[in-house]
Amino acid sequence: MRLSSFISFAGFVMLIAATYCPLFRPLHIVNWDMYKANMPYGIVVLTVAIVGIIGVVLMQRKLVRLTAWLSLILIVLFYILSLLKIHYSFTFIPFHSFEKFMERQIKFKWGWWLLVIGPVLAVAGSLREKPKYKAPVQQSGAADEV
Repeated sequence: MRLSSFISFAGFVMLIAATYCPLFRPLHIVNWDMYKANMPYGIVVLTVAIVGIIGVVLMQRKLVRLTAWLSLILIVLFYILSLLKIHYSFTFIPFHSFEKFMERQIKFKWGWWLLVIGPVLAVAGSLREKPKYKAPVQQSGAADEV
């Protein structure tokens, strides 16, 4: 296995592990992973990571590159949607100061680091180009100049 394939493989495995790590801690009571935050979205991310691992095992470079970029886009989109959900979850409260207090009670946890590092590793491994074959150079000798 080439080093770039191993880096992509490690990134996809880290992405799968990160979906089970704590991402949010609402009201300092429980930890939420990706599946408790948004189950269908978590299944899509998990499926993309599994397809990426299959692409690495079968040495399909285009499939690995596609799934690596797709996983990175999905994680960035999940982060943006999480911020928006936290911001608009408490808008029904008529008191603005209490609304802001409740927003501050939802904390991001360490699982986000893994959730970002995994797709970045997968993309980094997929960007490395396959080494080109160089034909041996023939040297001209004195016998060729007759």
